[in-house]
Amino acid sequence: MTLTEQVITIAACAIGTMLTRYLPFLVFSSRKPTPDYIQYLGRALPCAIFAMLVVYCLKDVTITAGSHGLPEAIAIAVTILLHKALHQMLLSIAGGTICYMLLSQYLFTH
Repeated sequence: MTLTEQVITIAACAIGTMLTRYLPFLVFSSRKPTPDYIQYLGRALPCAIFAMLVVYCLKDVTITAGSHGLPEAIAIAVTILLHKALHQMLLSIAGGTICYMLLSQYLFTH
């Protein structure tokens, strides 16, 4: 990439990021109430996105071969238990990820 292409790419990324951050504040005024469908999306989308991520992460797990999905199942259980105990999403995700990595690297090696 030339220097000009790099500058254009960085500028496009910065503008795109700023646009997605500032656009809701420009579209939805603080003087008018937020529309009901936007409030619904704010409640429903986070759960839907996490469900989609779980499905995506488990799409290649085969329970009939290898470790039979045990590291994944254990890591999911650890994530759920951490979230129920701590109510901290980032800690739950990090704990489940670390658990999975340790299990897959050291205990369930192929």
